[in-house]
Amino acid sequence: MKIAVVGATGLVGTVMLKVLEERNFPLTELIPVASEKSVGKLIKFKGKEYPIVSIDTAIALAPEIAIFSAGGTTSLEAAPRFAEVGTTVIDNSSAWRMDPTKKLVVPEVNAHVLTKEDKIIANPNCSTIQMVVALQPLHEKYKIKRVVVSTYQSVTGTGVKAVDQLMNERKGIDGPKAYPYEIDLNVLPHIDVFQDNGYTKEEMKMVKETNKIMGDDSIRVTATTVRIPVMGGHSESVNVEFENDFDLAEVRSILENAPGIIVVDDVANLKYPMPKDAHEKDEVFVGRLRRDESHDKALNMWIVADNLRKGAATNTVQIAEYLVENKLV
Repeated sequence: MKIAVVGATGLVGTVMLKVLEERNFPLTELIPVASEKSVGKLIKFKGKEYPIVSIDTAIALAPEIAIFSAGGTTSLEAAPRFAEVGTTVIDNSSAWRMDPTKKLVVPEVNAHVLTKEDKIIANPNCSTIQMVVALQPLHEKYKIKRVVVSTYQSVTGTGVKAVDQLMNERKGIDGPKAYPYEIDLNVLPHIDVFQDNGYTKEEMKMVKETNKIMGDDSIRVTATTVRIPVMGGHSESVNVEFENDFDLAEVRSILENAPGIIVVDDVANLKYPMPKDAHEKDEVFVGRLRRDESHDKALNMWIVADNLRKGAATNTVQIAEYLVENKLV
């Protein structure tokens, strides 16, 4: 089992390698891929050193699976070339997510849609992943009509340049900027570019991807995505309107028994999910469960996950695990 990691030196790529190692993924050969300037450098994995190779070299080696975190342009150009040699690509960029011929997968929600014929599989947006993990089991029971979500997203979702900007501002150092404004001691209601409808691209990703992953276009979603000066972990305030009435104790039980979720909801003892607690964890943490007192059939909840892990690297590796376990590669 040869596995290529494309974008192995990036923020998400390094976490992908860590997750593959931690979860003891059954690979026999690792093929780390990065830009030309990194070719030849060594990467350590499970006590062994592997040289970084170019995309062309990796394609020639025809790995069974290639997991990508190298940006949309690279994915659009290289993923079909891997697919041509029989490699199954799991791509972490936005390049293929809304392509109607490609599956968009969160294993806890819709891994069952995958087949051997799927040679390019899209990994969803980080903020969408954690939300649908919590929504799906509730949708199955009560049928969701509408979702209103506001996010509180870490700078790590932007990348190394954003992390450097935050730390530089904290130290009073002037340096390169990932954002149009200061991020330290500030909040930016602006993630990705603004669209003609006044929403940002990130907000529209959450709308469209939720419908596609959950396989239900009738679910209405509206989102406001916000960048906050936190180093790791995305948080979301989610209001869910159901078609059917619900029992709060039953909601808690459903979430506690759902795969990939940890319920942290004990306000009497000030227990609720926080990004620091989700750091380097693979689960989605859910808390602040309460009825929306302004609406008969609506629920409020607070959802937190490590955006570099479940929001990116872990979800990708989980897809690869599903492919191997179900003999789809």
